[in-house]
Amino acid sequence: MAKSFTGTLFIFSAPSGAGKTSLVKALLDSTGYIGVSVSHTTRAPRPGEVDGKDYHFVSKEDFQQLIGESAFLEHAQVFDNYYGTSQRWVESELEAGRDVILEIDWQGAEQVRRLMPEAISVFIAPPSIEALEQRLQNRGQDSDETIQRRMRDARSEMSHYGEYDYLIINDDFNNTLEELRAIIIARRHRLEAQQARHAQTLKDLLGND
Repeated sequence: MAKSFTGTLFIFSAPSGAGKTSLVKALLDSTGYIGVSVSHTTRAPRPGEVDGKDYHFVSKEDFQQLIGESAFLEHAQVFDNYYGTSQRWVESELEAGRDVILEIDWQGAEQVRRLMPEAISVFIAPPSIEALEQRLQNRGQDSDETIQRRMRDARSEMSHYGEYDYLIINDDFNNTLEELRAIIIARRHRLEAQQARHAQTLKDLLGND
């Protein structure tokens, strides 16, 4: 039987360039009682990155030990580096009544669903393949070769949209942000969550001593 939590675990997936990172930042700034999981990684910190804020930077030996301890909800190897989501941290946040967002790809989402089938998954897609390529080009960060690789990866990622609970098309940033907030707010008002949060109020309303 799946463990019951007051908070909700949200999985957000999207191809690179679909706007997921900017949307999550806006959600954190405008929505209370929600946080985003900070992943563990074996890659070196980039300039300006802070340990414990951007990532938990660990050695490959420590990461392998955490895998052996079943410490991760999901983990993956990307090129020469490893990334993983702490199961203990996520569960402690949910038990405290806070919602948690995981920004992971479809493979990570698949792993999380096996361990926490109650998680709510959202796939964020661009309005068109042309718009996605334009957004990647507008970043001015990648070579043409890297952009084409990202485009190939994007098509592969998007082919899994049907595995998610919700599909959001990010055509207009503000509209998309409100659609995501609506999903989160609706989940917070489900019966079992409200019963847990307002147990005393409901008891008083019913006149139960």
